[in-house]
Amino acid sequence: MQEVRAIRPDREILTRQRLPYFVGISGETVGASGMSMHLVTIPPGAKSEPHYHVGYETGIYVLEGKVLTRWGAKLENEVISEAGEFLFIPPGVPHEAINLSTTEAARAVVARNHPAEQDQIQPYVAQ
Repeated sequence: MQEVRAIRPDREILTRQRLPYFVGISGETVGASGMSMHLVTIPPGAKSEPHYHVGYETGIYVLEGKVLTRWGAKLENEVISEAGEFLFIPPGVPHEAINLSTTEAARAVVARNHPAEQDQIQPYVAQ
């Protein structure tokens, strides 16, 4: 029988994107087979390493802060998301996230249709 589980992230990991994540729902934590969900913190003035996701979509809900996401082959496109907004990132799209505040962290919930947190994330060098 399947069971319903509540998860309280008990540890922070540093991801391939070089951002602190609090691991929530994943294949490892609850045996999820088709999704994962985590809390990411972008420290003041920090940015993620450019990267892309192989074979899965990502939905982000910004809880706190203002984040600039640069995306595209040359990271030439930009979108700003603020607290209360959703952001969608299709599979294979190179991107990086930048906290626009130099004094406050940005926080967001990240959901993916893949159960592993880091397995399908690839570093990206802008062309």
